[in-house]
Amino acid sequence: MRARPFGDARARRREPDDEGSVLLLTLGYGALALVAILLCADATSLYLAQKRLDSLADAAALAAADGFVLSVEDGEPVAQLTAAHVRGQAQAMVDEVGAGATLLSAGTPDGLSARVTVAATWRPPVLTLFVPDGVALEATATSRTALR
Repeated sequence: MRARPFGDARARRREPDDEGSVLLLTLGYGALALVAILLCADATSLYLAQKRLDSLADAAALAAADGFVLSVEDGEPVAQLTAAHVRGQAQAMVDEVGAGATLLSAGTPDGLSARVTVAATWRPPVLTLFVPDGVALEATATSRTALR
């Protein structure tokens, strides 16, 4: 084995030390990945909350459309909706099913269909700096009564 001379240029020159820089990059990318995962979880929660509210509005409109008053005109049965019956049926459905949802409006624009609007506030399951504390959600559904 041959010894290097004392005056060897390579021995005197210090090579750059990259020790630890990969660790910093890994920590940075790990933090970025964690933020992305939390944002995706919050976005999924918001989407599901809106879908639940849409389903509640559909169910309340369907229940309200079933609250018709049946009458006979010219020998034919006629189903008429009244605003009071629509509101009562929709409120009963929202009270029974809606966790945290409120009935904003319920009525009948033409006497044959029921239009219901419900609202709720979404709160993120994971609090982050990039997501607001609460988002107001609203859903409107219409259901029509038809006799055949």
